[in-house]
Amino acid sequence: QVQLVESGGGLVQAGGSLRLSCAASGIIFRINAMGWYRQAPGKQRELVALSRSGGTTNYADSVRGRFTISRDGAKNTVYLQMNSLKPEDTAVYYCKSTFTNGMDSWGKGTLVTVSS
Repeated sequence: QVQLVESGGGLVQAGGSLRLSCAASGIIFRINAMGWYRQAPGKQRELVALSRSGGTTNYADSVRGRFTISRDGAKNTVYLQMNSLKPEDTAVYYCKSTFTNGMDSWGKGTLVTVSS
C-alpha cells in the first residue's frame, strides 16, 4: 500500500520561509508526477506546484516566483521550498503522487500557518 508522509509545516511570520517534504513508500508502479496542493478553511483544494517525471513543473500564479518544487527520484521524495510567505498562504498542504497505472495517492496533509 502506497503511503505519502508530509513534514515541515508549522507557524511562521509573514516574509519567512518553510520547506515541506513528502516521502512516498510502498510503491509498485512508477511515479508520473508528484505535486503539492493546499486547502484553506472554507476554500476548495487547489494545486500549488507540480513536478512531472519528464522534468517539467507547473505553479499556481499565486506562488510562482516564491515557491520551488523539487524531487529526489531515488528517494521518491518531493519538496516544496516556500519563501516570502504571506498570510494567504495559510492552509493545509497535501502531497499527491500520480502513478503509471493511473492511480493517485494523497498524504494526510501538513498545516502551514503564516502570521501577519
